Amino acid sequence: MTPTPQPSWRKPAGIFLILALIAAWAALVATVAGWLPALPWPVEALFFVAAGIAWILPLRPLLRWMETGRLF
Repeated sequence: MTPTPQPSWRKPAGIFLILALIAAWAALVATVAGWLPALPWPVEALFFVAAGIAWILPLRPLLRWMETGRLF
């Protein structure tokens, strides 16, 4: 009988890091949005759409690390 592989600690740690990244990014975006002057709604919408997409960029290396143990 072959031994069962041990689960990696990187996946639970990665999930925690993803949640921390989302929380920190949301706090940062909310803070920056409070500093912005009153802008027309299309400009504000563009800011929030860009901020909503930008948090995904750091996820690729983090997800790669979770799967392989390497960042690059």
